[in-house]
Amino acid sequence: MLRELSIKNFAIIDNLHICFSEGLTILSGETGAGKSIIINAVNLLLGSRATSRLIRTGSDTAELEALFQISKKSRIAEVLKDHGFNTSEGLLIRRIISRKDRHRIYINGHLATIQMLNSITENMASISGQHAHQGLLKEDQHLIVLDQFGGLMPLRHEIYRYYHEIVPLIRELRELNALKDKQGEHIKLLEFQKKEIVEASISLDEDTMLEQEKLRLKNGEELYRSVRASVDELYSAQGAIIERLVEVKKSLEKACRIDTELLSKAGRISEATFNIEDIAEELRTYMDSIQIDEKRLEEVEERLDTLNKLKRKYGGSLEAALTYLESIDHEISGIENISVKIDETEAMIFNLHNRLTKASTHLSAKRKQTAKTLAEKLEKELTTLEMPKAKFQISLQTMPADSNADPHLTTDGNVINETGMDRAVFIIAPNVGEALKPLSGIVSGGELSRVVLALKAILAKTESVETLVFDEVDAGIGGKVAEVVGKKLSALAGYHQIICITHLPQIAKFGDHHFRISKTVSRGRTKTDINPLNKEERIKELARMLGGIKITKTTLDHARELLACVKTTE
Repeated sequence: MLRELSIKNFAIIDNLHICFSEGLTILSGETGAGKSIIINAVNLLLGSRATSRLIRTGSDTAELEALFQISKKSRIAEVLKDHGFNTSEGLLIRRIISRKDRHRIYINGHLATIQMLNSITENMASISGQHAHQGLLKEDQHLIVLDQFGGLMPLRHEIYRYYHEIVPLIRELRELNALKDKQGEHIKLLEFQKKEIVEASISLDEDTMLEQEKLRLKNGEELYRSVRASVDELYSAQGAIIERLVEVKKSLEKACRIDTELLSKAGRISEATFNIEDIAEELRTYMDSIQIDEKRLEEVEERLDTLNKLKRKYGGSLEAALTYLESIDHEISGIENISVKIDETEAMIFNLHNRLTKASTHLSAKRKQTAKTLAEKLEKELTTLEMPKAKFQISLQTMPADSNADPHLTTDGNVINETGMDRAVFIIAPNVGEALKPLSGIVSGGELSRVVLALKAILAKTESVETLVFDEVDAGIGGKVAEVVGKKLSALAGYHQIICITHLPQIAKFGDHHFRISKTVSRGRTKTDINPLNKEERIKELARMLGGIKITKTTLDHARELLACVKTTE
């Protein structure tokens, strides 16, 4: 409930402070006095977009502040706690509008964002203007009204939850299927590459060993001649090195009889002789292994060609090719997991689709019952508002699915969205002989005002909004109808705090509290003032509303009579 409102340097308002109470509060005043400016200020405090054009001429900033009394068990209190705010002293919202467009928002003294403000004030107050009526002319809001009246919001929230669970899964499934289709050819390529590497049966350093073998095969005759010559020189030929070493050894051994110091040298000559013999034997064995085989050379060159192709394709070395083979197995495994993921996602979607379909069908059936009841109640309310012949219906229609609709978001050929499978349109025939037409097609402002008021009266017990603001609810009405509207507002004030701007004394007389808004000029500047009215001041204001600028004894007596009639009926 709105307790206090402060406005500073806003439009033609210099400095204004208003204290509000429970019940029906009337705001009256001459045209242009600034009544609508106050409504604009409240709208801004509830999260409307700010602009520097609203700042009073000559000021750098405009400041708006509202104090709301918050029920400890209300949804707003829960939202505030979620944002870390203490609700024990209520909700204090402050907005500073700057000419430099660096606007600021404070909630309970803490700097806040517009998103945070909107989340907190979403259902705190409803402002019904003369033409807009806070969304009741918008057909997308009719379904909300119907669900609120029928107590269907929990089921609606369930559908909302299912819908926002299934939509990301549908998107993920599309991406997985697209990836699978795209990777079909890629899998074939990977499988070909795997087969190519595996069938090659490569091993590390195989290419190095084959290159050496190739070199030996191509140069077999030269190798044989060189090794044969070496064996001859070392061992086989006349005067070979081994023979000369034997002679050297014998000579030193004789010398050792004279000088034993030569024994170690003779031993080393003997050791060298054995080594030369071993080398010669190894060279003879190597000679036996030398191949002059053109067929084997072709095989080696063919194998090297195969290995070199693999190296060029898969990283430049046999090690890189083997590493790539491991990566192929890993990638194929990952792609195969996509199929598993697709199956899992399809199973989750199937489950959610069943829940969504069941809940939407159930809600649709409930809405049909509720629509009939609400239409009957609204016709009765309109009868009390001097529209006894009005016919009101709620047209409920499903939304047919087209060829582009996702099958997971349809049932029986109808689209399901976050609100279910229905769209609702309020249709009315205000007078006998008129065809039923959408609520937005009502031409008469008076008829529209009464329909809105009737809906507000019906929803009074179900609507969570604590404060209702009616701006120009008296548009297009007067006389007896105005009296009826005033009574309806008074009754509605038993459930909500009602703030009503009106020009009609027949409505104003029902107020529990009455403020007069006036415009004055001081020192060449226009400013707006608002003042609470006592009994006598209220009589004068009602008289002004009855008779205009010139107040006579007759209009004063009439004003007193109006107030007396209200007390009598009470």
